[in-house]
Formats: sequence, C-alpha cells, structure tokens
Amino acid sequence: MHKTVVMNAVGLSGDLLGEHTPRLEQFCRAGALARITPPLPAVTTTAQATYLTGVWPARHGIVGNGWYFRDECEIRFWRQSNRLVQHAKIWEEARKLDPAFTCANLFWWYNMYSSVDVAVTPRPMYPADGRKIPDIYTRPAALRRQLQRELGQFPLFEFWGPATSIRSTRWIVEAAMLVERQFDPTLTLIYLPHLDYVLQRAGPDPAAIAADLRELDEECGRLIDFYRPRGAGIIVLSEYGIVPVSRPVHLNRVLRQAGLLEVREELGRELLDAGTSAAFAVADHQVAHVYVNDRSRMAEVRKLIEHEPGVACVLDEAAKQRYHLDHERSGELVALSEPDAWFTYYYWLDDSSMPDFARTVDIHRKPGYDPAELFIDPRIRFPRLRVAWTLLKRRLGFRSLLEIVPPSGELVRGSHGLLPRNDGEAPLLISDQPSLLEERQLQAVDVFGVILRHLTH
Repeated sequence: MHKTVVMNAVGLSGDLLGEHTPRLEQFCRAGALARITPPLPAVTTTAQATYLTGVWPARHGIVGNGWYFRDECEIRFWRQSNRLVQHAKIWEEARKLDPAFTCANLFWWYNMYSSVDVAVTPRPMYPADGRKIPDIYTRPAALRRQLQRELGQFPLFEFWGPATSIRSTRWIVEAAMLVERQFDPTLTLIYLPHLDYVLQRAGPDPAAIAADLRELDEECGRLIDFYRPRGAGIIVLSEYGIVPVSRPVHLNRVLRQAGLLEVREELGRELLDAGTSAAFAVADHQVAHVYVNDRSRMAEVRKLIEHEPGVACVLDEAAKQRYHLDHERSGELVALSEPDAWFTYYYWLDDSSMPDFARTVDIHRKPGYDPAELFIDPRIRFPRLRVAWTLLKRRLGFRSLLEIVPPSGELVRGSHGLLPRNDGEAPLLISDQPSLLEERQLQAVDVFGVILRHLTH
C-alpha cells in the first residue's frame, strides 16, 4: 500500500483560503480540491466517524458529540471508547487488503481501545482531590512517557478553554513527526484543532483571525515538507465550516417553563434530571437532540420547540431518515437552529441556582456542549489574579473551583452543525494527487473511498 497522511484542519473552509494561508493555497494549486457535504449534525465526532467508516450516522451510531444514554438515564459528552462506533473503520478494511498495513491515529476522536497500531489522544488525570492534570493516552503504552519526555507535557489547557492557542496543535504536529520516524505507519491521521476554537470565539472573518490562519498554515506547511520526502501521499481535509452567530437559544428553559423538564437540588444547586423529565434537549452547537420520555406529550414538545425564535425546523422520524439520523441514540425529535443561532444547554431559570460546574471548564459534567468555555467572564476585573489565587489555593490543598466562564452565550460568534448554505461554508478535501480525486463535490461518506484510493492506487 502507498503511504498516506490525512491532516484534519478543523474549521477550514473555502472562505478562509487566501492571502493568510499561502502554503495551503500552494498545496491546493498543485493538487485538487473538492467540497464536502458533511453529515448532520456537522460536528466533530459525527463527521470523523462518517469519514472513517464510509457510512452515515444511522449505521455507525455517532449521532453527535454526546447523547442520552437511555439505559443509564445520563447525558454524556466526549466519550472516548472506539467501541461506541458501530461499524468497521478504514484501518480495519485496509488491513484485510494488506496484512502489512499499519495505522497511526493522532487525536482523531474515539481513539481509545481501537485497533490502530499507534494511538495518541488526550486523556487528563482526575485525582481524588479534584485536580485535572494534563495527560495523554497512547498505544503502545510506553509511547506516552517518550512523547512527554521529548515534547513536554501535552498543553491541555491550551487545547480547550479560554487559553487555547497554537501550542496544542504544534504539539500534535511534533508528535506526528516523532511517530512517523519511529513507527513508519502506512496511514497517519492527524488532528489540527486550532482554527475550530478561534472561529467560535471570533467568527469566520479572515481579517479578524489573520494571525491564527497564518499559524495553522505554517504547521500544515511543516507537515507537508516533512512527509513529502518520505514518499507519502497527502490529504488535507476539514469536518465543517464555521458560520457567524449572534443568538443563543435556550431550549431546555422553554421545556422547563412548560413543566416538561425536571431538576433535582444538590447543595442548593440545580441539576438536570433527565430520567424523570418528560422531555429535554441535548444541545450540540446548532443541532439539538430532543428526547421525549413521555411519548404522549410528543405533539406538545414539538409545537413548543418549533415556535421558539431561532429554531428553523424540527425533524421527526421521517425527516431523520432523510438525513440518515434514524438511530436509537438520536432524540425522538431533532431541532435545527436558524443559521445565525445556536443552542445552549442551560436549564436553570435563576443564576443563583445554576450548577457549580456552569462557570467552570468542565466538558464531562455539562449536559450539552458549552462554547462559553472559550471565554473569561468580562465581569471579572482581574482574571489573571483570580486564576492565580485559585491555583495557589489548590496547591495548598484547598478545594477550589476555577469559576471564570461566563454563564451566558452572548460572547459566542461562530458555530456549526447545519449543512452548508454555499460552497464557501463547506468543508474541504485537498489532495496532492489529482487523479485520485475523481469528484469535486463529495458526500461525507465518500471521504472513506478517497482515502482508500490513496492507499491502494
């Protein structure tokens, strides 16, 4: 098989290619570009699972970045086990064609316990004293110590949160080069997240994010220059484009005010109680799975959601089939936002009763995606002092929450999840081998075949 590298530059779309991305422009001119129609929802885990299996969410089961685990009555986001993906992956199919085939996966999702030969993915440590310590999971296990010895500790707090920077992407690039030198895999999957978070903070205006575009372009150029002499075919792709937004929509508050969503009180704070709720929404950017435990109230729930400002439409069973979302993990209804709106997870009606995790960076406790974690609350007068004081208390052994996240979505300027309205918003696939990119318009399930052709031509 032919050595192939797939670089996932998240958030890259046609509207962002140009004067600030000279290396990617050069790569595109020398190769071929196709636009991708992503799956619905156009979010990280759904897109990646679709690319790597070649089937829609109705078959692979990854219906969002999180969903309602009905058997446990819990909403869970950002799970990591590859066993959640209910279909064969490209490395498994390639290995059938060539037993000598090997694959390295660097930070693509559902990486843990997969059948790849080399795996590197973020896996923080959570000691019993409440700390969160940056760390990684690797296969083989010994690679974890080697990477962090040679590259330093993975910069987790610059991977996600208000301090996100190019450093996390640069660390992944360096790790990919180390893995290549040591293991020489046939297929290497590399996740480059930098633009994703920048665009959610600032919106998709190239002028406003020019420095960030140049930083990503430089890292892509480094990888291209590194892999070309090693005889690798190179694919650069993205999962979705980011669109400008200005309206947070609070579906769970609507359901709660209608007596459909239940909460329970713990230490004076309210927690969403999914198991006892007649209905609730699992918000994921511009798409929300609406789970209706009390089916007798389905029409009521649908009417409430449909009439909420910022909601474009609500998919029922027939519509979910049309969008390949008819899987048991999906909500009974699926809400799609207007292009300039997005869905919050917020369910409390009074800030005095919001859960203690609302103002922290805590992607696992929140029953929905929260892009407000990319910001520091502007009402905090001296944020660096607040952070330093909290960290000092933790070092002294005191439990202390780092409460810096604004408890509203008003600052968010970019989102995704819907299908693109035009070519400029669509995610891209750029190949350095034009003869292997037969179409200039791809469905998300076609990406699997493109990668396989690069491996087998």
